[in-house]
Amino acid sequence: MTHAFDKFNLSPYLIEAIEAIGFDQPTEIQNKVIPEVKKGRDIIGQSQTGSGKTHSFLLPLFNKLDPARQEVQIVITAPSRELAEQLYNAASQLAEHSAEEITVQSFMGGTDKSRQVQKLKNKQPHVVIGTPGRLLDLINNNALLTHTAPFMVVDEADMTLDMGFLEDVDKIASKLPSNGQMLVFSATIPQKLQPFLKKYMRNPLIIEVENEQVIADTVDNWLISTKGKNKIDMIHDLLTIGQPYMALVFANTKEYVDDIARSLKKKGLTVAVVHGGISSRERRRVMRQIQNLEYQYVVATDLAARGIDIEGISHVINAEVPQDLDFFVHRVGRTGRNQLPGTAITLYGPDDEKDIEIIEKKGIVFKPKEIKNGEVVDSYDRNRRDHRKNKNQDQTFDPEIHGMRKKAKKNIKPGYKRKIERRKQEKSKRARRLKDRNQ
Repeated sequence: MTHAFDKFNLSPYLIEAIEAIGFDQPTEIQNKVIPEVKKGRDIIGQSQTGSGKTHSFLLPLFNKLDPARQEVQIVITAPSRELAEQLYNAASQLAEHSAEEITVQSFMGGTDKSRQVQKLKNKQPHVVIGTPGRLLDLINNNALLTHTAPFMVVDEADMTLDMGFLEDVDKIASKLPSNGQMLVFSATIPQKLQPFLKKYMRNPLIIEVENEQVIADTVDNWLISTKGKNKIDMIHDLLTIGQPYMALVFANTKEYVDDIARSLKKKGLTVAVVHGGISSRERRRVMRQIQNLEYQYVVATDLAARGIDIEGISHVINAEVPQDLDFFVHRVGRTGRNQLPGTAITLYGPDDEKDIEIIEKKGIVFKPKEIKNGEVVDSYDRNRRDHRKNKNQDQTFDPEIHGMRKKAKKNIKPGYKRKIERRKQEKSKRARRLKDRNQ
């Protein structure tokens, strides 16, 4: 029986692993990236969350692995412990199906370094996945020997840059063979990333994949005005109306995340806080509790929340319109997964009008709502004046019809009103035909 992934000529154990995951068809980025990685091309892959990017590089790189060589062959960096953990789980699942042993190890800050060093003395893994700081530390101590690795992947490069880890990734890349294959994946490609790309990549192929649907059709996308209202009180109302299964509240800064969480806790809600300012130990504990669904409400910044990948998120609330508007899609994409219903709510003030218009130009449609008497109800369209103005402009003055109406007031004869209506309909038909011909 043939499988949709057979066309990539992957090792049989990888096809088994794909079947075990339940992949039926390759995604767009997998169709584009897998053949090019197999050819040995350096690649810059640009795609959003949920595009299947992880397996687009894991599958062809595992296909190139030589299990008989007990040395580091693939190095993968991720900017957060949560993302590194997700990559480690995906890579381990592939390795489990191999008849020959393939060792995958993860190295992250906040874990026992001395134990990792001891383990590396005994055996070097085939696949290394970790956060840049810990990987570089182990490399500099000559515990992790990456000079043998022909393949390197930088995942979530924009987030790596934002979190200040690009210098560490640069140093890691400098230790690898100069003729190796480099793959960089990112939701966006900021200008500040360009020097790194030029330094380590040879004639890279840029593969850009846009999500066919900006927002899943199972998501209700609401827009609520905060004009003259207390925003945190509104967030509390939204979190307690209808009792969401799990709600994720986004703010742009860790200071505002703390303010929202503090206020919600005072109102009696149990809230988890996730941002770059909390300690490694605390962050790991909170993330574990979130994954175990011990919290119903989570308040987070954009970058910290990328590690929260839970299918059960029923509500996403944007306490602020994101400063980087690409993050809007990331935020809303946390809910409505796997055809489950979800609700995305964006709170906005008069200063956010331009940003909302830019988001709408991406093809995103909002439903205007308001909180009234303890429930969320339909509201008016904030652009209603413009729509009315455009509608009035379309109804051009017709002197002939106007004259007939005036005459009708003076001389009302039987059937005259019907005659006016008939004349209006005829003129309207002629105008439509003329417009169609012009088009």
